[in-house]
Amino acid sequence: MDELIREALQSTSAGGGFELWEAMVALTMSFFLCLVIAYFYRVTHRGLSYSTAFVHTMVIMGVTVSIIMLIIGSNIARAFALVGALSIIRFRNAVKDSRDVAFIFITMAIGMAAGTGFYLAAVVFTVFISAMVYFLFRFDVGGIRTKEMLLKMHVPEETEYHSAFRDIFARYLRESSLLSVESIGEGVVELVFSGQIKKGEDERELLDSLRTAIGGRKVVLLTGQENLSV
Repeated sequence: MDELIREALQSTSAGGGFELWEAMVALTMSFFLCLVIAYFYRVTHRGLSYSTAFVHTMVIMGVTVSIIMLIIGSNIARAFALVGALSIIRFRNAVKDSRDVAFIFITMAIGMAAGTGFYLAAVVFTVFISAMVYFLFRFDVGGIRTKEMLLKMHVPEETEYHSAFRDIFARYLRESSLLSVESIGEGVVELVFSGQIKKGEDERELLDSLRTAIGGRKVVLLTGQENLSV
């Protein structure tokens, strides 16, 4: 490792290293280009898994990869030395969103391009991928247009729940299905239904009708645009 560090600090005249200006250009370019990617990540992010630490990680990783590529250069021995040195690192954090993995690879690609001197390629890639990410977000490519919902309600155990709410669901919902039945004690059962409300129908009227049907007991409505979990 000491030998690797000494080689990285040597000038080009002393064994195929790199000049200080090359390092500064690569680091600066990768830093600002990764900031652009981080901005579009923040703007287009959906859900509850947003993390400032992850945004910082993207920028730091892009800059780090650029200096790694500078250190390696065309020296195979350095490449194997760095692989050995970095293999001791273990990542334990689970990635919550598969989209985050794509952004990690994006910043790594920018760092590799900047570190190997392909500055124009790094800029073009950043502009293209930023426009692509915003396009996918703006036009909701692959998004589900229907509005899914969950209904949770508490009913007496003797309720015939397969048919008790058939008329109400037929009026307010396009389709419905029973997801789970759970006994919560004291003669009460919790039912969970999924469905899609009909266009023009009022969710409050649906809740009032269900509450009346089960004698004023608890009814909860959860809505979402894409995925729902019980």
